[in-house]
Amino acid sequence: MTGRAVGGERRETGARGAGLRPLRLRLRLYGRTPTDVDVTTVFTGTGEYFDTKSLRPVQEKPITITRRVLGDVAASERSGRAVWDVSTAIDTPDTLALRDPRRSYQWTLERWVTDRRTNAPVHCCGETPEYQGEAYLKFPFDVQKRGYAWWDSTLGATVRLEFKGTKKVAGYEGYRFTGSVKDTRTGTRQVPGRLVGLPKQSQVHAEEWYANDGIELVVDRRTGRVMNARIAPRKTLRAPGSDEAKVVLLDSAGLEFTPETQREQVALAKADSGRLRALGDTAPIGAGAAGLVLAAAGVVFVMRGREHPNP
Repeated sequence: MTGRAVGGERRETGARGAGLRPLRLRLRLYGRTPTDVDVTTVFTGTGEYFDTKSLRPVQEKPITITRRVLGDVAASERSGRAVWDVSTAIDTPDTLALRDPRRSYQWTLERWVTDRRTNAPVHCCGETPEYQGEAYLKFPFDVQKRGYAWWDSTLGATVRLEFKGTKKVAGYEGYRFTGSVKDTRTGTRQVPGRLVGLPKQSQVHAEEWYANDGIELVVDRRTGRVMNARIAPRKTLRAPGSDEAKVVLLDSAGLEFTPETQREQVALAKADSGRLRALGDTAPIGAGAAGLVLAAAGVVFVMRGREHPNP
């Protein structure tokens, strides 16, 4: 009688252990940057840009930035990192109507590789550019009330973003971070000399300068997802060695996530934050409960649908 009772207890304990394993695995895996992602975010606003057809500035016209993030699942599985391919198109009304990023006003392709737990950059897997910092398309999990080094691709360097309290996006509260970029030389571009005040030179390597007076990101605390973003970029050309901008390539006082993009980001933040909260807050309590309850919880979380990234 006693022997059978002891054997039964051992078998029950083994079942509990088996029930715990899926949940433990989920606890380890959930707080990681997803790899199977396909998300598009859109900024809109008005501003000035240089019309390459008329060779004249155009003012107070709509400007659209469309960013698509596509996860390279195969590369992610091989490396154990999050490998994302990022397409960013800047469009004027004329180029937006073409519906082809290759024909946009400006199109860039990047490949971002990060540590799935810490969000730190990892220099592998064909990464381009070789970037630095703590925050990029998303912030690390469990965002803190402190400053972060945020990578600005146009600048080609990090920008210090400071914590500025909380702000609601579509009724959902997030952490607000702000920063700015002083006018900085970012490279050169070959253009006709007359564009930058040098009519006697057929071609010159004009200096490209960039500034951003109003970076504002509102971030979900648990997931690091950016729920709203607002920027105020200004890109200009100067003659070599000049202190004066001769051509305004792009200038806007405010480009911001569209209301639709904001709602989508908030919905994803709520869903993922809720799951993290359930795992982080209730799992330690449930760990002392019956094995069958834990097994059921493990199945529910493992059967969760497709993960989505922060763009």
